[in-house]
Amino acid sequence: MSLMTDRVDRPQNAWEMALSQLDNVAALLRLDPGLHAILRSPKRELTVHFPVQMDDGSLRIFTGHRVQHNTGLGPTKGGLRYSADVTLDEVRALAMWMTWKCAIAGLPYGGAKGGVAVDPRPLSLRELEGITRRYATEVSVLIGPERDIPAPDMGTNPQVMAWLMDTISMHHGYTVTGVVTGKPLAVGGSQGRVEATGRGVMLTAGMACRKLGRSLEGARVAVQGFGNVGAVTARLLARAGARVVAVSDITGGLYNEQGLDLALVEGYKLDHRDLSGCPGGDAITNEELLTLPVDLLIPAAMEKQITEANAPRIRARLIVEGANGPVTPEADHILHEQGVRVVPDVLANAGGVIVSYFEWVQDIQAFFWDESEVNQRLERIMSRAFETVWDATEKYQTNMRIGAYAVGVSRVAEATSIRGIYP
Repeated sequence: MSLMTDRVDRPQNAWEMALSQLDNVAALLRLDPGLHAILRSPKRELTVHFPVQMDDGSLRIFTGHRVQHNTGLGPTKGGLRYSADVTLDEVRALAMWMTWKCAIAGLPYGGAKGGVAVDPRPLSLRELEGITRRYATEVSVLIGPERDIPAPDMGTNPQVMAWLMDTISMHHGYTVTGVVTGKPLAVGGSQGRVEATGRGVMLTAGMACRKLGRSLEGARVAVQGFGNVGAVTARLLARAGARVVAVSDITGGLYNEQGLDLALVEGYKLDHRDLSGCPGGDAITNEELLTLPVDLLIPAAMEKQITEANAPRIRARLIVEGANGPVTPEADHILHEQGVRVVPDVLANAGGVIVSYFEWVQDIQAFFWDESEVNQRLERIMSRAFETVWDATEKYQTNMRIGAYAVGVSRVAEATSIRGIYP
């Protein structure tokens, strides 16, 4: 059977892409049509429109979403992003991907996602807090430690999570630390959470290299996206002996075939908020970074960065997805035919949700672990998930994305089937 979807005249959006991926795996697994239909449909969707008074006294109306895709394995879990490009379809796709990601990692969660259509960069701290508290209030009918637990995503951070947690706590009249994860340590956060996603990407890159008979030592690495995930991944890969030769953010990137001084790059980004004009290498575009002659490529920026248009020019032999959905289904097929191994997002960047799970557990128990214990537990879960996905990939003689989806979809389908249909 073909694992490719029919081509369409226009590019797929993120939700169509997520559905296409599910449909391919459902066919491979010969999934019951009824179960397939359940997994294609988000369980709940809430769209809210709310006013916020800005610093100049004006009122602006913002639109936010929260989507719970599936609750078969437990309460839903997923990030909250602030971006001008947020749409309901994007949030739906991210929620579905979270369902598979949690199942692959063996976590007792379903998938969810939230977003507000706003560019947070020009906002004052007071405006950002106002948007967060109002959004939290609007979606408070859905979220809670036993229902749906948000976390940071693009455009949000631990401070945003603290405001969200405090808002829900004010509604309840007592502190509810477990309503969100990714919080500051002072209000119930976990050691190791800030680096968790990047650490997971680094770990899976090392596991993939070992399976392929390669080494991280001396490997040339390019990282697209120098935010929290990309910067941490680059730093940890460098510590493991890799040579990071290129990084980029929304303004463009930097390339030095001898290796970048990451301390200089991170310092420049901290001082200037972006990489535009950063010294230490040649200026390149995000598009150019993707096709550099490297051993390992880490797309850690946005969805749909590697497409059928640029996939034939990819020279890296191993791609580890730090972002969600950076490779389109058409590009997946091309890369597979070219012998490029892709470690998919639902496995590679699961470190964030794994340590979020640890934070949630620690909040519920009011008993906290040190960072070494967190990192050891993270590595054990990532290693187990990687081996399970690798075995499924070998079993079905396919690429790692299909192998990962086969694991995640089958686990959620089994839970849904066992629980039955209510009433």
